[in-house]
Amino acid sequence: MKKFRINTAAKILLCTVVLSSCSDILEEEPRNIYTPEYFETESGVLGGVTSMYAHLRYIYGNGYWLNACETGTDEYTYGHAGDNNFKDMDMSGAGNLTPSSSRADVLWNNAFRNINTANGVIQKGSGVGVSDAIIAEARFFRAFDYFMLAQTFGGVPLDLGSGELTFNISTFRGSKRNTVSEVYTKVIFPDLIKAVQDLPVGARVTGGVTKTVARLFLAKAYLTYGWWLQNPNGIPTYPQTDRVDPNGHNPQWYFQQAYDIALEGINAPGAYGLQSTYYDVNLAQNDRNKEMLLYADHTESSEYYDGSSHSYNTGSSPGNFAVWMTTWDYTFLESSQSPLWTGSPIRTVQREAAQAYGRPWKTMAPTIEVVKNTFANKTQDSRYDGTFVTTFRGNWNKAGISTPTLYNANGLPVQPGSAILTFLNDDPAQTIDYSNSVYKSNVGAGVLPGRADYVIAPSGISRYAYPNLWKIGTYRTDNGTGLGQPNGGITRPFPIAKFSEFYFIAAEAAVKGASGAMSPRDLLNVIRARAGKWRWDNNGNVAKIEDNSGAMIAATPSTITIDYILAERSREYYGEGYRWFDLVRTQRWSDIAKTYSIGGTAVGNHTAQTYTRNIPNYLYLRPIPQGQMDAMDMSSSELAAYQNPGY
Repeated sequence: MKKFRINTAAKILLCTVVLSSCSDILEEEPRNIYTPEYFETESGVLGGVTSMYAHLRYIYGNGYWLNACETGTDEYTYGHAGDNNFKDMDMSGAGNLTPSSSRADVLWNNAFRNINTANGVIQKGSGVGVSDAIIAEARFFRAFDYFMLAQTFGGVPLDLGSGELTFNISTFRGSKRNTVSEVYTKVIFPDLIKAVQDLPVGARVTGGVTKTVARLFLAKAYLTYGWWLQNPNGIPTYPQTDRVDPNGHNPQWYFQQAYDIALEGINAPGAYGLQSTYYDVNLAQNDRNKEMLLYADHTESSEYYDGSSHSYNTGSSPGNFAVWMTTWDYTFLESSQSPLWTGSPIRTVQREAAQAYGRPWKTMAPTIEVVKNTFANKTQDSRYDGTFVTTFRGNWNKAGISTPTLYNANGLPVQPGSAILTFLNDDPAQTIDYSNSVYKSNVGAGVLPGRADYVIAPSGISRYAYPNLWKIGTYRTDNGTGLGQPNGGITRPFPIAKFSEFYFIAAEAAVKGASGAMSPRDLLNVIRARAGKWRWDNNGNVAKIEDNSGAMIAATPSTITIDYILAERSREYYGEGYRWFDLVRTQRWSDIAKTYSIGGTAVGNHTAQTYTRNIPNYLYLRPIPQGQMDAMDMSSSELAAYQNPGY
């Protein structure tokens, strides 16, 4: 069927390159157009391959895509500045998800362009002398994009206009969707199997895909498709089709394949592996570490190659600006020049290009249940401390304010580096005075006797004030002694896949009936043992050498359930864009994210309200974006049939 509206044949604002040794980084030259002739040369094919890495920046690191993957789950709701981009995704009655407002359009609008480039590389690559290993990179990315699309929208087109999995040169503005089973069995599985076969053990370039990377996504695709075939809660699929595998396998076969391939990844890791502590997985100075299998890369060395302003990004791709969404406006925090809190106050925590701070867009807030329940163990398990910013420290000296000592809660002195505000780990036995008339916090924080820092308890978290997401926060090396440029695009790579997920995939497959050398408990305890090892107290800003791995292992239940795995996945990957996919794959979204509590949007509102989400089955697929619907030249009945039901 020669039907598809996206101009995939021509319009890709990505990159071209000439690549060489495995130590090289992708050196990109912006390119606006790919034509059939472009793939008739080796350099053209190599440029197409490089563009596939660059296309990741248009999805991962985009704050609206993070919103689509997180808001409305048990991990995030909308913050006090959240508009309908966020309220519509929350499913709590504040908005209504529509084809026009769904921010899953970030994926749709970018994936098909890359798929068409991959089609061109795969068709033409061998004919111009490109190796099977390099073509396998294109196969990986084609499968990767189709895997993301199928999870998000259901069945999607394999024919972009010139035939199934063929480079599109047609301008016909129509489209026909394939079924989910066709997408998996015709492209996702074959491409990933071939990628595992042909990709090298070691990366060709820094951040390049390898056998290990392809194994991870093949195992995850098998796991996801096994769930889709099994369909335990009767969630509808679209386009409608019987949940029968064209290859004749049952769900159990796919769960076993997922387990086996995940174990292969664990046992033959190549250059990859787990970091020794959770803190080191996400520490900005340790980016591109051996646990990172795939990331959307960025560079501080050149705005040209990074694709984003390093001084003032407006919130657009290919810039990395995702963490801005999860950052509350801590910059209003004030302290006094007088112990009696007289005179003009000073802003003590300035906006800084640092991992804990950065630019506050205040549109996504964690729920109270995240802090109290998901991360209930904050003393042995290091992952809460390695995920959130809970202590906000004075940095006014970096703004050129020379006053060495200011006065904070209870009129007590604070210096640069002192805690100005702390989100407490647990609700204290003492009552927090949120309405103190003498040392009144301008952000509505409270006072506890003897403490110089203002405090907010977990039960007092609100849409206005909440812990920041630390793990994907801002980092730069060019701040000098000042605040740097926190309004520029974040120059860190955005993580997409980690080696640790092999353990979760195998554990989930084992709970679904797969068998092998490691039990679900064995697999999860590898991750939990690591989580118990501390080398640094992030929010305390002090060294902390503790090994609680034994206690963490002992606390793991003897019988592992899917819900326990989901809870562990949230502790491990909180806020990184996994959650909606995890809840949809396991069909647990409507149960696990059904209710949440949080305070209101006003300063000082610490009265938690409970919200109930309405998540009918049709929401398990996102709507086809309205821009796609409007651009297709099809009849009203054809368009109605193209859109996912319920929208």
